[in-house]
Order: sequence, then structure tokens, then C-alpha cells
Amino acid sequence: MTKTLTEADIKKYNFRIWKIVVGGIAVFAIFITCVGFGFFGQLPSFRDIENPKSNQASEIIADNGRTLGTYFVQNRSNVTYPEISPNVINALVATEDTRFKEHSGIDFRRTFTIIFYNLIGKKQGGSTITQQLALNLFSETGRERNFFKRVMQKFKEWIVAVKLERNYTKEEIITMYLNTVDFGNNAFGIKSAARVYYSTTPDRLTVTQAATLVGLQKGVTRYSPTRNPERSLARRNTVMAMMVRSNLLTEADFEREKVKPLGLRFNAATVADGIAPYFRAVLKNDIKRIFEERSILKADDTPYDLDRDGLKIYTTINYDMQVYAEQAQKEYMKQLQAQFIKSWRGRNPFKGKKLEIEQGMRRSDRYKALKLEGKTDEEIRADFNTPTKLTIFTWKGDIDTLMKPIDSVRYYKMLLRNAMMSMDPRTGYVKAWVGGINFQHFKYDQVKMGTRQVGSTAKPLTYAVAIENGYSPCFSVPNEPVTIDGYGAPWTPRSSGTIPGYLTLQKGLAASQNYIAAYLMKQVGPVAVANLAAKMHIPNVPPYPSIALGSFDASVFSMTGAYSVFANRGAWTEPTYLLKVTDKNGVVLFEQTPKVELVMNEEVAYVMTRMLRAVVNGGTGSRLNYRYQVNAPIGGKTGTTNDNSDGWFMAVTPQLVTGVWTGCEDRAFHFINTREGDGATTALPIFAGFIKRVYANPKLGIQKTDFEPPKNGVSIVIDCNQYQQQEQGSTELDEKLGF
Repeated sequence: MTKTLTEADIKKYNFRIWKIVVGGIAVFAIFITCVGFGFFGQLPSFRDIENPKSNQASEIIADNGRTLGTYFVQNRSNVTYPEISPNVINALVATEDTRFKEHSGIDFRRTFTIIFYNLIGKKQGGSTITQQLALNLFSETGRERNFFKRVMQKFKEWIVAVKLERNYTKEEIITMYLNTVDFGNNAFGIKSAARVYYSTTPDRLTVTQAATLVGLQKGVTRYSPTRNPERSLARRNTVMAMMVRSNLLTEADFEREKVKPLGLRFNAATVADGIAPYFRAVLKNDIKRIFEERSILKADDTPYDLDRDGLKIYTTINYDMQVYAEQAQKEYMKQLQAQFIKSWRGRNPFKGKKLEIEQGMRRSDRYKALKLEGKTDEEIRADFNTPTKLTIFTWKGDIDTLMKPIDSVRYYKMLLRNAMMSMDPRTGYVKAWVGGINFQHFKYDQVKMGTRQVGSTAKPLTYAVAIENGYSPCFSVPNEPVTIDGYGAPWTPRSSGTIPGYLTLQKGLAASQNYIAAYLMKQVGPVAVANLAAKMHIPNVPPYPSIALGSFDASVFSMTGAYSVFANRGAWTEPTYLLKVTDKNGVVLFEQTPKVELVMNEEVAYVMTRMLRAVVNGGTGSRLNYRYQVNAPIGGKTGTTNDNSDGWFMAVTPQLVTGVWTGCEDRAFHFINTREGDGATTALPIFAGFIKRVYANPKLGIQKTDFEPPKNGVSIVIDCNQYQQQEQGSTELDEKLGF
């Protein structure tokens, strides 16, 4: 017998249903509140929302605002909303969140639709852009795979998404999202993705490029344009079709764009990406040291992390000049290396150099790694004598080969290295820095970190002291052996291709004659020359007579800074390459200006520029004119050390001072003769390649102007015809007076 429900029963049942509904809502509200208070795992605070954490690359910026490179764990650099192409915004909204501008972080209409689709077997994601941003910013592990953990994570996403919507505009949210997402191939954020995949900037991304990158969000591996180009192309067209459905792309544009190829211009992202890698490595260590010495810390009193904290590092490097310096090095060193190997043909360069090879083995990364593994010396030697697969650097590109590691040590011992630095002598700003031939293989910086014997590039120091003591460039000296006593054992320099007879000081420097430099050293003394070197910030120059010929070691950095004194009217301006560092919000953390010190009389400095010009016009640096056709007012000095182990060229102009060094890693390996191994052959041509490119770019503002004489004139006689007349007149007067 069926029981008839009374009105009271219906009310009773309705009341129970409402109790269940209201109770469920209350329980859910309490649950959400508990989630919000962090009872089920900590949520980001309001401060975290205001300052979301993300591994953001620090950018090294050239003097014109271009990026030289980055320091990163994740290759991520942020951009602002106006710096993003509308094509990217439209593709993202059409694909990921069509109601992005309407919801407040959670799109409940879409959520229930997605639940329905999933129930009937059509799996779809239901996260809004804001929810995805919340996951990107505040989940250490990413999307949970466990169902129950994922449900809890989803609720947390909701709460964080609502907080994000309350604290940021829609433009800020979509910008933050595009700055944080992973595009694969070590490209994090839209700026890195645009550069890695298309060698462009986010504001220039076309419809097809934007659709390809946004399409990656469905799966960075599955739809990778480098790994799966066909699948990526299909996904790109799907994204554009979705843009059509959202009225963000016309049908006509879609039909035209969908037939285009992917058109990648792929550049794999590594820390060594960009230009000036040696400079960036030195700079990074400098910033770490500066921050530590000055206790520059974050708001929570923790140290800054250059790989994660998104600092902006403003440098003096000129982007174009840096490119020109690297091009000039690569262009000439390729030729020089071939000449070097050819010169040793039929000879054994390793004869009598067992110790050097042994040292090279012990300094290698392979040896250190084997030592850490606990291998004995015998086991390590056996390893080094066992053929293995190695990647070897060559000027024609890296080569994968099978060879004994000990043979690779020998190979690299015969590989010429090179370093170059160029700076503005007036401001002290370093404009170009090439610390070695290939940073991937050889990380040691030879501009500032390494020192080598400077050879004849030291001679101008002795000449400058002599000029300051009253000598004229036109003073004549017998070009004959000189012995200097009183500083330990008597010192007599060897000949440097002696030109017989008397030579003026100007001719002696131009022809780099050792006897003339020794004569002047005997007159002025090594203490005065060493003191001048110290004032010019060349460290550790001992007061011995041999420093006249450059027996001491110095870096390209120190020598270039020293030569800037001649070009800068006698003032040493500290070589400076770091201007300031700001945090990701633009707050200045560190700033500096170069120090300036008066080192020598302005008149002496000017006379030295005339003498250095004579080196290029008719001396050891003259091939700059006749072979490389660099016809400009340039002063210079070549330098070659014992056994042709080091080749130098120092160049001075009113606007640029440049130092170039070339030699093998080990001084025991060198050119077999001076004709092939002097500085004019091994270093000068690289400067020629650099300065020709600089002069050819009028935007750089480097003019072919001469050095200006002091405003008060020059009392030192530099016109040798006039000097001879004065000397002759003085002699006649002495005779009349009976002297």
C-alpha cells in the first residue's frame, strides 16, 4: 500500500534537503576558509602577492640599452605589457581563457562546463589564466599528479587567483603570466622565448610566431617546434583557428597565415649566450664581491642571487664595438693559428717539454674530476693514455673525435690565445672586452685575470720619465750597448736589430731599439720608472733596469689603463665597466663613477702621443698604414717578449685606447722566429680589424682626429729641424764663450 505524502512530509523533506545544501555550503565555506588560513598548507602572504617570487635572469646591459647577456638558473627576463605584441595576448586569451576579461580569477561557468565534458569522457582543463599564474608563481612542485593532492592544490589556486585579481589589473596579470611560463628549450617567459625561437623581441612577434609560442602551453615537448615541427605547425594553426572563433583574427588572415612555415630562427639558450662572455664572467664575480664588501642585501637580509633575482646591470660596454672586437679576433686568429702550426712543420714543439705537458694534464678538468673520484696517479695516467671520445675546439668549429686525452693536452698547448680591451681614455669607460678565443672551451679571462710579460710596450714609461726630465724627442743617442751597474749583477740588454750610429729618441722608440731605452734608463734610474708605473696603476713593477724593456708581467687591463694617461692629457682615469646595479623594480643598489688622478705633466703626455704616432707612421707599427690601410692619427707601440712568447700592440687615439695580446697558454710554446712572432704580426692586425670597423660606423662617433696640444703651448722641442738649429746655435755660443 502506497503511503500518500502529506504537505507536512513534503515540508519536512524540503527542510532536510535545504539543511543538506546549506550545511554543505557552510562546510565548503569553512573548508575554503581553512585553506585560506593555511591549515592545509601555507599560502602566499599579502607581501608575497605584492612581490611574487620567480627565478628571473639578471640582465647585463650595454651602453645603448641592448642586452649583452644574462645570468640565470631559468632563462627568464621580464617585460611590461606595452612590450608584448597584441598577437600574443590575443592568441593566449583565445586558447587559454576566452572570458579572461570578465571573470574575477575563477570562471565558474567554464568550471562546470569542464566538469560536464570530463564526465562524458572529453578531458579538458578548466584553469583560468589567473589560476595558471597562481600555480606558476607559488607552487614549488608544479601541477600535482595525485588526484586528491591536485584537488587540494586546485582550491589553493582559487584563493591565490582571487587575491591576484584583487591586487593586479588584467594587464598586469597577463603580463606576469607571460613572464613566468615555460616555453621549452630553457626559455622561460615570452622575452626569452621570442629570442630563443625567433631571434626577436616580444613586441615584434607576428601572428604565426605568437600562435606557435602560445601553442607550446599545451605541451612544451609534444608541440616543440624544434623537436616536433609538424605537430607544432598543426597546433599553431589550431591556435589561430581559435582566435578566429573568438573574433581576434579574421578568416581571411587565417587562410593566409596558416600556409606559412614555422620560420624558426632558433638560438639555444645557455649562460654563455650573447656577446662578451669573458667580460660577463669577470663582472659577475666583481658584483658578488662588491655586494659582500658593502653588505648590499635584500629586504629580508639575505644575499642577492644574480641567477634568480632579476637584477639590471648597467655597463659601459658598447654593443657594436664589442661585436667588432670579437669579429676582428676570430677573423685574424684563424689565419694566425694556421701560420703558427705551419712554422713548426718538420720540428717537434714538445721536445724537452715533458714538465709543461705534465702540468697541463694536472691543471685539466679531467684530471681534477678523476682525482675527486679517488683515482691514483697511475690510474689517471692510464686514463689519459686511453683513446676516448672528445670534443675539440678548432677555428673551423668544434670537432668530435677519438683521441688520447694526453694528446688533447698537447694540442691545446699549441693553440694560440688572444685578449683585447678598448676604452675611452677621457671617461675611463671600457667599450670592448675580449678575454679569450672561446669561452665554452677556455674560461680563463686574459684581459684582467691573466698577466704576461709586456716586452717593449713598457718602453714608453722610460721615455716619459726622460721627457719629464728635460730630454727632447730629438735628442740623439749612440745606438750601442749599454751596461747598468748598481742593481745587483751588471745588466746589458741584447741587441734588437741595431741601427748603426746616432738615433734620436723619437727614432729609437719608433724602431723599438733596446740600446736607446737602456741608455735612458741609465740616465733616469729604474726607481723613477717604477714609480711612474705605479702611478699609472701597473702593479708590481720592480725597480730594476730591465723594466725598460718590459721584463715585468702585467694584464691587458692594466696596460690599457696606463696608456690612457698619454691620450688623456696626463690624467689616469680608472678603467670602468660597471656603472650601476638595480633590483628588478628599478631601485639602485650600487652606483659608481671613475676615479681620476693626475699622473704626468700634460705637455709630457702630448709629446708622448707624438712619439707614439711616429711608431705607426714609420716604425714597428707602420704596417697599420701600409698593409691595413688604417690612415688616421693613431699612436701605438708593439711589444715582443723573449723567445717570441708574447706579442703585444697598444694603440692610442683621442677617443679610444686599445690593448691587444697574443700568445700560447704556456710561455714555453711560441713562434720560432721574431719575424712571425712579433707584436706587429700577432697583435696589431687584430686592432686593425677592430678600428677599421669602428671608423666605418659613423653612429659610434669615433672621429679620425689628432691629439690636441696643450692650451698653453709646448715648450719641449718636437720639431727636430728646429732642435738641431738650436743645438748648433748653442754649440757656437759655447765656443765664443770659451767653453
